[in-house]
Amino acid sequence: MKERFRFVFISVFILHFSEFNAQEKVSTKASNVSILEKEFDVKSLGFSRKIWVYLPPNYENSSKKFPVIYMHDAQNLFDNATSYAGEWGIDETLNNLFKKTGKEFIVVGIENSGDQRIDEYTPFKNEKYGGGKGDFYIDFLVKELKPYIDTNFRTKPDAKNTAIIGSSLGGLISFYGGLKYPKVFGKIGAFSTSFWFSDEIYSFAKENGNHKNLKIYFLVGEKEGEEMVSDTEKMEKLLLKSGFPSKNIKTKIVPEGKHNEAFWKSEFLETLKFLFKI
Repeated sequence: MKERFRFVFISVFILHFSEFNAQEKVSTKASNVSILEKEFDVKSLGFSRKIWVYLPPNYENSSKKFPVIYMHDAQNLFDNATSYAGEWGIDETLNNLFKKTGKEFIVVGIENSGDQRIDEYTPFKNEKYGGGKGDFYIDFLVKELKPYIDTNFRTKPDAKNTAIIGSSLGGLISFYGGLKYPKVFGKIGAFSTSFWFSDEIYSFAKENGNHKNLKIYFLVGEKEGEEMVSDTEKMEKLLLKSGFPSKNIKTKIVPEGKHNEAFWKSEFLETLKFLFKI
């Protein structure tokens, strides 16, 4: 239980103090990352939302359309100045990938709300920590944000070219959102997923896990707490028993993996290689 509380506390702490740290850190985001002028008023969650967008280096000089990756906790994805515990380095990773292979992606990062992060990233309530507004958040992504992105950017809008990726509670809502809307999100990256938050996620997966075209990449570290690995393995077994194709699911367990951005950053590219067959 102490490990569980630590995970939730860190998640909230990061976002509470991101603005404070932004005053002291130097910005590291690449020039092809921007924050949309439009802020989205998510009435169901009670606040507006900033959206970060990474565009491929050749976006302006081409007429191509690109796969899209939707990610959470945008403050921690691209810029050391807005992160608390270090950034994922998504822009640097993808810029290097483009130089080496020519592979291109659009990444849409949704900022979290800080002290309400638990609410928006959890589809079910926890007796101790509350939460349970994840449906509102996922519906916002599907019904408002994605249509806007597909209208204003050159995207490949079909499910096989659309991924949803996140970590911790962000991994939980990514997993839930992908299973709820498999015709929207065809690929899921669930890092260090907080399956412990509610046992209802297992019932939901059992009822909604038989998707033939969905791909899932689970990532977990052995130094994240004793239940993190077993919970992930339990979920994988449940999905396979429910009829999920074994070739479409991969679980990577890293002995030295810890619950932090450095771990998730180091495994991001490998996740894309599996999900998009790079």
